[in-house]
Amino acid sequence: MTNLMKPRSVLLHALITCLFAVVMGGCGGSESDGPGDPGSTGDPGSPGDPGSPGDPAQAESTVETEPAVINPNLAGSDDLGMLAGMTSELADAVLDARPFMDMIELDGLVTGHVGGDEAAALYAQMFIPLNLNTASDAEILLVPGVGDRMLHEFKEYRPYLSIAQWRREMGKYVDDAEVARMEQYVFVPIDLNTATDEEILAVPGVGERMAHEFREYRPYTSMEQFHREIGKYVDDGEVARLARYVEIRSQDP
Repeated sequence: MTNLMKPRSVLLHALITCLFAVVMGGCGGSESDGPGDPGSTGDPGSPGDPGSPGDPAQAESTVETEPAVINPNLAGSDDLGMLAGMTSELADAVLDARPFMDMIELDGLVTGHVGGDEAAALYAQMFIPLNLNTASDAEILLVPGVGDRMLHEFKEYRPYLSIAQWRREMGKYVDDAEVARMEQYVFVPIDLNTATDEEILAVPGVGERMAHEFREYRPYTSMEQFHREIGKYVDDGEVARLARYVEIRSQDP
């Protein structure tokens, strides 16, 4: 009896083992299709999976840089029209009224078309750069993010001789990123007789041709001379706009 039962036990054990292996093999296939594997319908966010939010390359590609603030004296109609909160009527009014000599002038136009909150939102996207040495309190306070404390610091170090000096002083109070953000809204006039090519080309709207004309008439002895000479190439409104960014400190080029 004992010898007869042994083969049956071996056969039954083998059958059970085979069945167990088949079942486990099927489960193993399911685990391979878990989250993050190709063809998975699970959570696509597993770190390191190509194309998933956890993929470093994907994360880098979705980082947005802060858009540059445009100068409404130089922007085209399409550029103005793309600004959040800009109306077609206001864009047309800006184009018709420019050049603006300062932000107070622009603010008067903008607030005639939109409310105060809407105007502030627009100034985060477009701005007439202000002269750090002459801007009024009201003009400085139009710079997005600038309140009474920073207004005091802006004026504390006047007169500024260069934008580098302003960066250095403001860097005592805010980090480099904030200094760079605020710099989009301000400028320090350059000396017509000593400014480097880099400084001249930093004047909004000045390219290589106009930079050549700036240097051509050195030494300048008066702003009237600047208006007269540069007026040979552009109209009176453009000369006045350019004149905001320059001054004469020395007559030695």
